[in-house]
Amino acid sequence: MTRIALLVGALLAYGCGVGGVDKEALMDPKSDAMKEQAPDQFTALFETSAGNFKIQVTRDWAPRGADRFYNLVRHGFFDEQRFFRVVPGFVVQWGMSGDPELNKVWNDAVILDDMVKQSNKRGRITFAAQSRPNTRTTQLFINYGDNLNLDGMRFAPFGEVVEGMEVVDAINAEYGQQPNQGQIGGRGNAYLEENFPNLDYIKTATID
Repeated sequence: MTRIALLVGALLAYGCGVGGVDKEALMDPKSDAMKEQAPDQFTALFETSAGNFKIQVTRDWAPRGADRFYNLVRHGFFDEQRFFRVVPGFVVQWGMSGDPELNKVWNDAVILDDMVKQSNKRGRITFAAQSRPNTRTTQLFINYGDNLNLDGMRFAPFGEVVEGMEVVDAINAEYGQQPNQGQIGGRGNAYLEENFPNLDYIKTATID
């Protein structure tokens, strides 16, 4: 391979961001680039190792959650992420970057809670949160079942799977809840690839 070809390859891999990841924007959660208001309704296409699925977002359901999701998808935050928590009949969860630098800057980038207008029915997508109020950041889950008990715990769905729910159902569940979130935060995909090599993952997530 010529030196020019090697240089072009390096630019594609690092200068432009693998899979369309805009790391410059993602490194500043408070930037205008990360605060754009989402359309009233839009779809996001997730291309994964298990197949593809599509999510339709309705902003009115949970405006703050919809806006955060829209901007994370637009800038490639979810690309190459692993589905690190898969509990059949309950949820599949992701939203921690494979890049420890990004986990560090987004760890405290909380958004205020939304009013819960829709129920956590099968196929709906919701931001994960801690037990105290206003702790949503980047982690998401899709409900495998009708988890209506979550409605009274501030978990506000903002969209739902409209294509490929069979793909979501097929995401590898062999590791259950074993991956340690502290290790994911500090080591990213290196930790997951070393200890849980068969996890399914997102190749790219884009606004459709």
